[in-house]
Amino acid sequence: MAASSVEDLLARAEEREAERQRSVTVHKELELEFDVGNLLAVDKNPAPRGVGAGCPQREALLRALARDNTQLLVGQLWALPSERAEGGAGPVVARLPDPSTRLPREKPLPKPKPLTRWEQFARLKGIRPTRKKRGTLVWDEAAKEWRRRWGYQRAGGDPSRDWLLEVPDSAHPLEDQFAKKRQEKREKVARNEYNRLRNLARAHRGGAAAAAAELHPTGHQDRSELGRVTALARVSTASVGRFQPRLPKEPRAPQSARGKKRRFGPVLGDLDGEKKRQLELVRSLGSKKTPLDLTRAVNKQLREDEAEAAKAKGKKQGQRGKRGRRQQQRLGGAKGKKSGGAARRGKAGRPGGGGFKGKRK
Repeated sequence: MAASSVEDLLARAEEREAERQRSVTVHKELELEFDVGNLLAVDKNPAPRGVGAGCPQREALLRALARDNTQLLVGQLWALPSERAEGGAGPVVARLPDPSTRLPREKPLPKPKPLTRWEQFARLKGIRPTRKKRGTLVWDEAAKEWRRRWGYQRAGGDPSRDWLLEVPDSAHPLEDQFAKKRQEKREKVARNEYNRLRNLARAHRGGAAAAAAELHPTGHQDRSELGRVTALARVSTASVGRFQPRLPKEPRAPQSARGKKRRFGPVLGDLDGEKKRQLELVRSLGSKKTPLDLTRAVNKQLREDEAEAAKAKGKKQGQRGKRGRRQQQRLGGAKGKKSGGAARRGKAGRPGGGGFKGKRK
């Protein structure tokens, strides 16, 4: 009786051992290709029957196949040289070999950050940094977590939310320190906002500030200038103000203010329009009527002739005005000499006579 019980126990132990061996032993017709560096196993064996769609045992077959392949991959990992971490008291670790399969990246490699001017100078001169750069996170003992060094929810909490404040010796004993703290914070926020706006104005002083200065954004506009600014703002959209809502009594802007939008015909598909344009071109080339507007051309030529004549006349009058006085002076001198000689002749030919006839008194 005792011998049979011992034999039964040994038989059961052998069955359990065989079952355990079967759980870690996997037989494959074709050996798998392993890339232990990437924890990758490639199974080239044909898929088992019943894996097709609609098979009731599909999920069970796929789970069994994944389990066998994972078991083979884990066996490859246990074949690597391993050691105990943390001085023999930690878990068993193994160093993976270099991967042999090149996997594609979702995004390109990040570009190295360009050096600043000081970093370039320090590298050129061989200067090494003397202190480590401070991080943005610090440990907050009160909250027991890592928080930002500055800004909202920074480490140490907001001083304005303290439930107890010390009154300085130089302050009035009845002064509200909490109200003073809030006032100082408001002034600090206002000063920071003023500095931010001033920096923006300094940065845009060249281009945008000059354009903004013409529009007087501080409020010194008349009615016409306000209308012009409104029209400019309306047509500054991608649709040139086509879909912008209007005020109840706002007039529609003229086409010149909105700008003329060029229209282009379709390149393909408009056969009727292309045929019509080609027929009009052939008809205009074959017609006897000249495409030139004779009336307009004649009027233009007459205006040009009149302009040339007026120009020549003005030039001639100008030359005559300069030389006319000299010519008149010469002619006047010659006439004076001639009249003087005739007077002398008349005086010499008539006794006691003058150069003209007259009655004696």
